[in-house]
Amino acid sequence: MCRIVRSVTLADHQSPKEKKLVFLTARVHPGESPASFICQGVIDFLVSQHPVAQILRDHVIFKIVPMLNPDGVYLGNYRCSLMGFDLNRHWQDPSPWAHPTLHAVKQLIVQMNQDPRVSLEFYIDVHAHSTMLNGFMYGNVFEDEERVQRQAVFPRLLCQNAPDFSFSNTSFNKDVVKAGTGRRFLGGLLDDSSYCYTLEVSFYSYMTAGSTAPVPYTEETYTKLGRNVARTFLDYYKLNNHIKDNRPTHIQSEDIISPTGDRNNKGNGVSRDAAADKEKDKSQGVRH
Repeated sequence: MCRIVRSVTLADHQSPKEKKLVFLTARVHPGESPASFICQGVIDFLVSQHPVAQILRDHVIFKIVPMLNPDGVYLGNYRCSLMGFDLNRHWQDPSPWAHPTLHAVKQLIVQMNQDPRVSLEFYIDVHAHSTMLNGFMYGNVFEDEERVQRQAVFPRLLCQNAPDFSFSNTSFNKDVVKAGTGRRFLGGLLDDSSYCYTLEVSFYSYMTAGSTAPVPYTEETYTKLGRNVARTFLDYYKLNNHIKDNRPTHIQSEDIISPTGDRNNKGNGVSRDAAADKEKDKSQGVRH
């Protein structure tokens, strides 16, 4: 059962420069519970004392809404809200009465996009996929070839950091049926320095390079993908030179301390033995 019910804003208030802003949402479709574990991985990493997380907090603002459809999750719905709406088809004109969470988040995104102190550069909506393997992304289609190439940079970097992420499954489209999704609507609303993605992850398995059989996803491997998503912003914004004393930039489970002070996500729904987990990951080829 999903246990994520919080939103996190991380920002450094010491720098007068325009800050980069990353906006992430999840669980607009309530039955896609793997999205919550990815979001959990992002949040737990960003609030940890890992050197990469500290650098990211100093240079990037993260706005995170981990559950866009809380009433649907509470009711056990697969795709719809309490009112029977697929919220991910109503971004164009959300109603404050029928789609209150969507309406509020859209207003916040528009407000942040107009704030001269920040540059809203990413919107990522996290989902789970019922037929495809691995993690992958959907992006938008642009006429400007340079913008097309820039849009591919983040998923390519994520593919290098996360062995379970597939760039070959990543695609860019403008299907009419998806016009009301967050990715499509915000991709047309925000300026050409912003990139909007749907991050999908398989409900069941992933395959790493060179493997011959799929590996079942677990709560922990979903959260690892979330940690790798967060870590990839270090590469995207070329912040590696801010890491001091040659400290490692790779992520291990024991490096992540939850807000309760527990290591390895204990107490927040993903409680596992760290040593056993590392051995399991080694056998599965999972990168920490």
